[in-house]
Amino acid sequence: QGQLVESGGGSVQPGGSLRLSCAASGFALGYYAIGWFRQAPGKEREGVSCISGSDGSTYYVDSVKGRFTISRDNAKNEVYLQMNNLNPEDTAVYYCAARGGLILTVRPDAYDYWGQGTQVTVSS
Repeated sequence: QGQLVESGGGSVQPGGSLRLSCAASGFALGYYAIGWFRQAPGKEREGVSCISGSDGSTYYVDSVKGRFTISRDNAKNEVYLQMNNLNPEDTAVYYCAARGGLILTVRPDAYDYWGQGTQVTVSS
């Protein structure tokens, strides 16, 4: 059975950087669109970014544009989220998820497979 595992979370000061990884086992990530999501305490899960499985097209929500970069390495069966210039509002549990289909979307209900999440904390 397929599984997604996130890693790379941690605690950083404002302005710092982290690189999250999403590793798949049991299925080939290259056939799926992958999204990154986050959920802060008391808030709903929100989409952050996604990358298509077909041509590598990407999408970012406005709050992370210019700061976050999503990429994939199909040979390693991994997807990454490089996060730069982090601020306290980025503090959340970050999840990766996979979905079939060609449409780029960051709607959580469009995704079929989810990882367990990794904590990102930004504070001084």
